Amino acid sequence: MASTGPETPDLPQTASSAIPTAPTISTHVLDTEAGTPARGVHVILYKLGEDDRPIRLTQALTDDDGRIRDLLGRPMSAGIYRLEFNLAGVRGPGTGDDRFFRRLTLELRIDDVARSYHVPLLLAPFSLTTYRGS
Repeated sequence: MASTGPETPDLPQTASSAIPTAPTISTHVLDTEAGTPARGVHVILYKLGEDDRPIRLTQALTDDDGRIRDLLGRPMSAGIYRLEFNLAGVRGPGTGDDRFFRRLTLELRIDDVARSYHVPLLLAPFSLTTYRGS
C-alpha cells in the first residue's frame, strides 16, 4: 500500500476552526467570597442613543454557572453600551439582602463590531472587579 504523504492524526476541533458565530456581549459573575458562580443576577444591556439616552436592548438572569452567553441577541453596531448589574438580590454567605454594593453600571465603547466582548464581574463583600475578558 503506497503512502500519499505523512499521516496526520485526527485533531480535536478548536475554537479558531469552529464555525464562526455572530459577535456578542457576554458576562460571567462570580462570588469570590463564596467561591461560586453568582446565579440569578439581573443584568440589563442598553445602547446609548445619539442623544446619550439609554435604549434597553435586553435583560437576562445569570444561569447556574453565573453566565449570560449572549446579551446582545442582534447584530452589533458601534457605539456606547451600558451594562447594569442588579446585585441587591445576590445572596452570599451571611449577606442576605444587605449587600453593600446594590447596583453596578458600566459603559463600554465598542468600535470593532467584528469581535465579541466578554465582561466578567467578580463580587466580594466590599469590592467589585471587572475587566475586558476574552
